[in-house]
Amino acid sequence: MNSLTQKTQRLAARSAFPFVALLLAGCSAALSPDSGMGRVSSEVTSELTFASTKVVSEADETTARHQVDALLTGTLSAEQAVRLALLNNRGLQAEYNQLGISEADYVEASSLPNPVVSIGKILAGDELEIETRLVGSLLSVFTLGSRTAAAKLDFEAAQLRAVQATFNLAANTRRAYYTAVASRQAEAFLEQARESARLTSEFTVKLGETGAATKIDQARASAVYLETSNRLAEARLKSELDREALVRLLGLWGRDINFKLPSALPQIPDKLPKSADTEALAIGKRVDLRIAKLELDALAKKLRLTKATRFVPMLDLAGLTTYVAAGEGDEKTETRGYGFELEFELPVFDSGAAETWRASEQYMQAVNRLAERAVNIRSEVRAAYQSYRATYDITWQFRNRILPMRAVITEQSLLEYNGMLTDVFDLLTTAQENANANIAAIEAKRNFFLATVDFQSAIIGGGSSGPAETTTAAAAPAGAEH
Repeated sequence: MNSLTQKTQRLAARSAFPFVALLLAGCSAALSPDSGMGRVSSEVTSELTFASTKVVSEADETTARHQVDALLTGTLSAEQAVRLALLNNRGLQAEYNQLGISEADYVEASSLPNPVVSIGKILAGDELEIETRLVGSLLSVFTLGSRTAAAKLDFEAAQLRAVQATFNLAANTRRAYYTAVASRQAEAFLEQARESARLTSEFTVKLGETGAATKIDQARASAVYLETSNRLAEARLKSELDREALVRLLGLWGRDINFKLPSALPQIPDKLPKSADTEALAIGKRVDLRIAKLELDALAKKLRLTKATRFVPMLDLAGLTTYVAAGEGDEKTETRGYGFELEFELPVFDSGAAETWRASEQYMQAVNRLAERAVNIRSEVRAAYQSYRATYDITWQFRNRILPMRAVITEQSLLEYNGMLTDVFDLLTTAQENANANIAAIEAKRNFFLATVDFQSAIIGGGSSGPAETTTAAAAPAGAEH
């Protein structure tokens, strides 16, 4: 005679899981269509005047490719170079992918953990016992709000890190652009200087054949030509390397690397804008400082959570239901029972003091680093402005004083040589001094534009290469109209 003596079902739910979980389901975050890029684009547009784009589909890729081709058709400006880099730099796209990963972490942290289901079967003679178990943590429900709030702050910090990466790329692209254009300009000037030195050397040799130039004059002219050729070779190498540095930031390869750069740096402004309260502006705008504040707020919430769960790090709730069937036919009986069980961890050996202490120290560490960052930002802004101002004065001096004076000296030196008032050595010396002054002027202008980028970066964030190297020229006199 077959008989079913017992059938048992046990159901355990996290914090009365079937009921509470449904109530809290609406509290969990959901993945956004743009992976959090909306805020990134808004922040970037407000400072750079154009948005950045995350390439996620073939359509996005095609659109970006058309825009890149359009930018490469003409002579590339600094702003166009930045636009191109934001469209085409794969490293930046990888940072945007990291933002998507951070959003996934946020959504995961704001959701209840999945319950664990176990099913057991025991067969003993004509008796059959089946056990089903659904297990979860009550503590996870109680702390869900706090965990979600902390995770949200972490995600907002990740969005700002994506903004910072965009600013970094924009600033580095501008630096590489101005450096590459300056190197190209210096190379072109040295090509002219070498050609002049070659003609002077050949002319001196012909004068020597007539006795109008000595052997030492011929040697000096030849030495100037060779030295200028060496300087040109160095300048040509630097120009190629600086261009390649720009190419890497633009993310170009193949035929695209043949883009056209202007022959010279743009003109500096006639005067600098009046200085505002740049320190206060930087404290309000610096992306790295805003990131540190968000991380500090997140740590504060995590610290409160750690303290709240110190003595009860684990708390599980199980709802139970039993079903028993015995006998068969008219003798078969059925009974049902309901109950619950509560499981928690006793803080016998680990009271949670170490974890709480660790969290407190991490929080105070973040507080001190935030304060240090604020102090450093103020100093960085002041230093960046000093460099910005000084390099402008130096460049202004070259443009308005030194180079015009050098042009006069060169013209008069040539007239005196043609009138046989000076020898070829004086002419060569003047030519060398003029070349040095023009190269120094190009470097000074480059340093000014680099300092401009550093000053802007010091206010909004995005990295700084430090004060630009300055030439040893005297600054414009006080009271000059600039």
